[in-house]
Amino acid sequence: MEAAIADLFWLSDEQWAVMAPFMPKDQPGPERKDDRQIISGILHVLTSGCRWRDCPSAYGPRTTVYNRFNRWSRRGFWKAMLAAPAKAGWSGEAAAIDSTYVRAHRSAHGGKGGRRPRPSARRAAARRPRSTRSPMSSAGPACSC
Repeated sequence: MEAAIADLFWLSDEQWAVMAPFMPKDQPGPERKDDRQIISGILHVLTSGCRWRDCPSAYGPRTTVYNRFNRWSRRGFWKAMLAAPAKAGWSGEAAAIDSTYVRAHRSAHGGKGGRRPRPSARRAAARRPRSTRSPMSSAGPACSC
């Protein structure tokens, strides 16, 4: 079920004023979709963690949202756009990256697998055995019937 437009993420006027000067101009091709709407869709997908194909239609065609993100990433648009406000001393709101945004591999905590130091064969032979044989196991069969 599609979310209500009011429940979706939209860039504020202040945020758009910072980003607007970095938008590409005079791009060839068909009439462009609204950049503010598309960037709001990109940010929605990135912050919500949904798949690109699940991007709400209120942001425009999902292929356009994905293609813009992909194309602008290859061209370095995001780096340039984020570097300029940072150089000007603008930090916006505080941000943090934690496991809700960046998935760690299931063995990243070191609980499974991995290389462990193993003792040399000489040390292993010199060490006391971890278990001893049961006297009953080497006695042979109990009954010689």
